[in-house]
Amino acid sequence: MPRFGALTRSRFVTQIEVLPLTASDRGEWEALARAYKAFYRTDLPDSAYEDTWQRLLRRDGMRGLGARTDGRLVGITHFLFHTGIWSPSACYLEDLFVEPAARGRGIARMLIEAVAEQARTEGAGRLYWLTHETNATARTLYDKVAARSGFVEYEYPLVNQSAGPAG
Repeated sequence: MPRFGALTRSRFVTQIEVLPLTASDRGEWEALARAYKAFYRTDLPDSAYEDTWQRLLRRDGMRGLGARTDGRLVGITHFLFHTGIWSPSACYLEDLFVEPAARGRGIARMLIEAVAEQARTEGAGRLYWLTHETNATARTLYDKVAARSGFVEYEYPLVNQSAGPAG
């Protein structure tokens, strides 16, 4: 996968690379994944992070990209491809998180663009994602890079409701 962009700020250049996650990203990935889940108030057992990490490395139906700056992983995204009824393939961007100290530098947009490039390469008919209605910061970006579909999401609980929503 190609490397993506450099962002210029004032009198210095900060290089930002977006690349597939690799085994050496494990510790930094988990810190970002836990922060993402904490943002949405979702508690998961340690085993869920380990299982997800192993599936990401195997590309077991899902993929992960990381944004690096100054040698540090500062943003992650997870996405998957699935068949559709009316198109042969769609890409669902499931998770996107940039650490708070790195926000406002275009990293989330770069991660979305990298997923879009993968979706185009794979021949997906569409790229879509969800966010919580209260996530105003993310929605400001999303309103700039994508169109709202107008659909409302519903979740039917398949397991014990006290466990909370999936995601």
